Amino acid sequence: MSWAGPEDIYLSTSLASYLDKKLLVLLRDGRKLLGILRSFDQFANAVLEGACERVIVGDLYCDIPLGLYVIRGENVVLIGELDLEKEELPPHMTRVSPAEIKGAQKAEREASDLKGTMRKRMEFLDLD
Repeated sequence: MSWAGPEDIYLSTSLASYLDKKLLVLLRDGRKLLGILRSFDQFANAVLEGACERVIVGDLYCDIPLGLYVIRGENVVLIGELDLEKEELPPHMTRVSPAEIKGAQKAEREASDLKGTMRKRMEFLDLD
């Protein structure tokens, strides 16, 4: 039997309160996953049932189904319970298809790349 420090006990009891509840999990790479917490361990590795990745670009969003999903605890930034009584998203958000959200992501990435390129070209002006 391995020794558990006080922080391990706190972690496991706090995650235990989320068992069988719908959660939002924010990962280190910025992805947002939703699903029902079915299991976890002392390292905060977690199993989500009915998981999906919520992709948001501007006012558009899409929930991409993932099914049963295992998350490594070291990749978790934040875990929060979703209130099933309340709307998850503001009313101005529009649900789109996975193909549409991928197109919106690509356009957003290209706009960001163009902005970076323009900034580099303008550096010689030294506007400070």
